[in-house]
Amino acid sequence: MTPLPSFQYLTELAESISDLFYPPRCVSCQANTAYFCAHCKAELSYIKPPICNKCGYPIAKQNSFCHQCQTNPLNYLNTIRSAAFFDYGALKTAIHQFKYRGVKILYRDFAPMLADCYSDHQLNSDVIVPVPLHKSRYKERGYNQATLLAKGLSRLIGLPVDNKTLTRHRITQTQMALKAEERKINVSNAFTCQSTALKGKNILLIDDVCTTGATLDACAQALKQANARAVYGLTLARAV
Repeated sequence: MTPLPSFQYLTELAESISDLFYPPRCVSCQANTAYFCAHCKAELSYIKPPICNKCGYPIAKQNSFCHQCQTNPLNYLNTIRSAAFFDYGALKTAIHQFKYRGVKILYRDFAPMLADCYSDHQLNSDVIVPVPLHKSRYKERGYNQATLLAKGLSRLIGLPVDNKTLTRHRITQTQMALKAEERKINVSNAFTCQSTALKGKNILLIDDVCTTGATLDACAQALKQANARAVYGLTLARAV
């Protein structure tokens, strides 16, 4: 009996057919080349060293810590690394389309950026875990953008994705309008692990945007309470 095509193969085939009938248009500059074109990617403000050892924010001196991490450090994450700044160039527009406008296919353009960042910073991990949405938010949006990024990254770096163990059991406010301390309180104890499946693992925790790191740190708390060995945050963008 001929084996059935994999889900991944069928997904890629459907996307290719869609591209054939509906040629991609850049969500930022509207060029008829890709959903996020090479020109717009080249204009992004990519984050380069020197950066804070802990949170990955640019600083003046390598092998040091930023003011925030010295005075109000993240408690559970081992590190955070991000590919580019959210506030500059076309990335903010593209992420908005990806996250809120249903342009899910943008994960194909974003995943290589994450893969490069993962490789550059040698975040040697065992498994990829996306930051989960609360079930009510998932029902409203219809998908989790972090899961799409995680699965796209998985194809490129060969790590498995676990999107079942870590869950968001408490609904939270949108972090966007909150100050740093309010963000910590908002997501405190909002996450839990359903099992010890990630015990002893080095976790690559994926999200689209990092601002203060509060959400990633709250996820890392739940993962470490379930005996994960290390948790590395990796995001597509970093807010200024």
